[in-house]
Amino acid sequence: MPVITIEAGKLNKEQKRSLVTELTTSASTIMNVPESAFIVLIKESESENIGFGGKLLSDR
Repeated sequence: MPVITIEAGKLNKEQKRSLVTELTTSASTIMNVPESAFIVLIKESESENIGFGGKLLSDR
C-alpha cells in the first residue's frame, strides 16, 4: 500500500480534499496501482513553526 505524505502550512478542508484526490489520482495513473491502495497523510505546520532563510514564516 503506497503512502503519500505532504507537509504544508495550514490548509482548509477543501484544499485538503483536493490534494488527496489529485495526488491519489496522479500517483495511481503513474504507478499503475488502484486508487483504493493509497494512503495520503497531510502534516500541517503553523507558520510560526517554520523557519526559512533564518526567519520565521510568521515574521515575513
